[in-house]
Formats: sequence, C-alpha cells, structure tokens
Amino acid sequence: MDFSEDQIRRYARHIILPEMGGVGQAKLLDSRVLVVGAGGLGSPVILYLAAAGVGTIGVVDDDTVDLSNLQRQVLHTTASIGTPKVDSAAQAVAAINPDVKLVPIRARLDKDNIRAIIADYQVVADGSDNFATRFLVNDACWLERKTLVSAAILRFDGQLATYRPGGPCYRCIYREAPPEGAVPTCSSAGVLGAMAGTMGSLQATEVVKELLGMGDTMAGRLLIYDALAVTWRNVRVPRDPGCPLCGDHPTITDLSSHGSTNHACG
Repeated sequence: MDFSEDQIRRYARHIILPEMGGVGQAKLLDSRVLVVGAGGLGSPVILYLAAAGVGTIGVVDDDTVDLSNLQRQVLHTTASIGTPKVDSAAQAVAAINPDVKLVPIRARLDKDNIRAIIADYQVVADGSDNFATRFLVNDACWLERKTLVSAAILRFDGQLATYRPGGPCYRCIYREAPPEGAVPTCSSAGVLGAMAGTMGSLQATEVVKELLGMGDTMAGRLLIYDALAVTWRNVRVPRDPGCPLCGDHPTITDLSSHGSTNHACG
C-alpha cells in the first residue's frame, strides 16, 4: 500500500470506505479486467473501471467510431469518428487516469483466439449486442474458469448477471441462440442512450465487487430493469443440471461449434 500523494488524493473516497480501504484500492491497481466491446455498455464500464484505478483493462473491439454511436457510447467524441474504438478508448483512459494501462485488442473474437485473450484477465465484462458473441464469451469463460459479468440493453429494458466458475452460466437461462433475426437488435429496435449508462454503471460496480470479494454477488441471479415502469426484478437463476455446458453431463467441452463474431456492441 505504498501510495503516492496523488494516489491518496485520487482514491480518497475509496480508501475511506471500510469495505474497501487501502488494501482494496491496492488490489484494484493490481487487477486485470477484459471488456468485450467499447460500445454503449463498454463505455461506462471502461470509464468507471479506469476512474476506480483498475490497473489493467483490456478492450477487445474491431469496430470504428461512427456518428450513430455517439447517442449512447460516451467513451467516444465527435472528434473520434472514424477512429478504431480501442484507440479512442485508450485516449479516454489515458486522460482519466495515468495509473491505468489500457490494452487495445482490435480483433474479432472467434473460437481460435478468445481463450488466449481472456486467459490473462481475472474478470470479463461482456458488453456485446449479439447472441453469437454472448454464447462464445460465456462458453470460453466457463472453460477458462473466469468470472463473467454480463449486461444487455434493448429499447427501455436492461438485464445484468454474473456467472462464476461452477455455474450457473448463461446457458442455464438461454440454452442456445435464437434463429438470426428472431430477436431485434438495438440497430433495428432502438435503445434509450441513458440505458447504456444505467446498466453499464451497474456492470462496473459488479466487476469491482467481484475483484474485491465485496458485498453480495449477482451470481445465481438475474437483474431485470424496466426504465419506463421504473421497476427492478431480481430473479433467482439456479444451475441447470441439464445445461450442456455447466450441467451434470456436459456436451460442450470446447469451442469447436463457434465461428467468428461481430461485437460492435450497443
């Protein structure tokens, strides 16, 4: 806990929290988190993890900033249009906190690269906006024994869950991806921009809690938010013994069934 004077001032509001203290802040500075997608959800996750002093943040995204992103992707600015999102993210993080190293990974996740990418990180935050990526990230995290904090948004609705090694996993809720086009996307159905901030901030909170072992975990629960009705539901999600990934007799033991993904993300 050899903090500099600047660090003591920067993290003072964390250090005075009895649940965190200097020990917790030092642990954050030594932590490594991978964020999948630098879009609507990834933006607040990256910004708040950087501000919190999470020492290494990997960001995987192969997209560039578009004008249509700026309604919700607060990580980026008008001047960033046309810039790779991972580079825009690196610039934003450098401006927020020089203690934090952002690792830009401009790549499209697939069955061949994802396990090597997530192996270097303690927690994965999934902010993708399509089922192919969500199932790939879930399966890879399970096989690599990584904690996954996942959020999703559409229109005025949001969901949040944490999946720890041992289960339950994402497939305990959604056994397999629906047919393409069966479920609308943000680009086809729309999304309230501030919803990304709401759910992404909650996601960042759960990542910090998982890194520090603080408070009650979201593992085994699904949080559902309806912004129009201003209602929250906390639904218990038990491990499914018949789950093909984390069940008693798994049939998914590798990533051979997955292809490449598109995770421009929200």
